[in-house]
Amino acid sequence: MELEKRTNLIPYEAVVMVHPDATEEDQKNLFRRNKGIVESFKGSVNHLDLWGKRTLANPIEKHRKAYYFHTTFEAEPAVIAELERTMRINDKVLRFMHARLPEKTNLVKFMENFKQSLADSAAREREREAKFQARKAASRGGRDGGGGRDGGGRRDFGGKGGDFEGEDEV
Repeated sequence: MELEKRTNLIPYEAVVMVHPDATEEDQKNLFRRNKGIVESFKGSVNHLDLWGKRTLANPIEKHRKAYYFHTTFEAEPAVIAELERTMRINDKVLRFMHARLPEKTNLVKFMENFKQSLADSAAREREREAKFQARKAASRGGRDGGGGRDGGGRRDFGGKGGDFEGEDEV
């Protein structure tokens, strides 16, 4: 009886930023090719998620936007070198990053936790923005008359427009 040698598949996640002018067909071809590479290294793609077209913090090659993709897969460690080689050649890929996940990571559970943390972060951001808008509205509401800290413009206390006593007697 011959024992089958089981290779140790490592879980990975990757984020890929694609050129903003790339067509949907270009994007599909890129990820079909990547899936083929992963499968040729005895791996499998678990998940591919499009995050959409987003504004970049810093321009890349004079581009201010890019399509973001997030994927998880399991494969042999050598797959990363081949994926990175093909992505460097492809003009439609602006940036990419592969991260090795802990050895015993269940990718389905990882994605559930990941999506939950994104939802929590978005809820906190909405709450923070609502508090900011409420504070902004409250600070405007207290100063109907405009002016400085005292709530209004210049205040004259009596007299015929003069600021000094005895000025109106002349």
